[in-house]
Amino acid sequence: MNSARTILLLLSIFLPGCRVLCKDAVPTAGHYYLNPDKDLSSVGKVALLELDNNSSYPQMAPDVTEALFQALQKRQIFSVTIVRRNDAARRSLQLNSSCPYTFQQLSDIRRTFKCNAVLAGTITEFQPYPHMVIGLRLKLVDLKDGQLLWALEQVWDTADKTTEYRTKDYFRRQVRSDSTPLREHLTAVSPIKFIKFVAHDVSETLRDGSAKPAVITCDSPSKDEMPKYKSRQRGDVDFREK
Repeated sequence: MNSARTILLLLSIFLPGCRVLCKDAVPTAGHYYLNPDKDLSSVGKVALLELDNNSSYPQMAPDVTEALFQALQKRQIFSVTIVRRNDAARRSLQLNSSCPYTFQQLSDIRRTFKCNAVLAGTITEFQPYPHMVIGLRLKLVDLKDGQLLWALEQVWDTADKTTEYRTKDYFRRQVRSDSTPLREHLTAVSPIKFIKFVAHDVSETLRDGSAKPAVITCDSPSKDEMPKYKSRQRGDVDFREK
């Protein structure tokens, strides 16, 4: 056990961006909290509130929310239901993700959406050019007692080498059955594809009590593998895959 801890400590020192924030684990995303006294697999049903959006791109809120929904569904730790911003019941509750919920609000959310926890948050920033940047602040709250089950605050920047390498690894897994060369996928990465990577990265920090700690490999790519991101002009931003 001591040797394992030593290895993890060394990894956190020598691999930029890979920090040990949870016991015996090297997380995928950089800054998150996971309640050690709670088992996420026992949560059951979670209401995912469409995210608040502090960016100047309105389409980001539904796109990121949908990507998170799909990524969490694949994890199969708990069931997830999206509650859109225009949902009448949500509007009646007047929820603000940036403020702590009162016990009355927790009770109202649980009764209205028939769930045991609520996942809410904010897109803190989005920059599509000259390199893509996405910032998220998220929290998962237990509606039975108001305790924080999980929280994350992170910025993903394609100019960051660690993010670049992890994006490469993600797309390598995605294109295993695709004949398109990996380099082409990375060069032509679109905002919606990067959003899917971010959502996957977020979902990897959510683990139930029986899950094994995840260790990231941040291998330095060869010169030929290094992804090259094209600068985007303001008029070139397209949030939809063709």
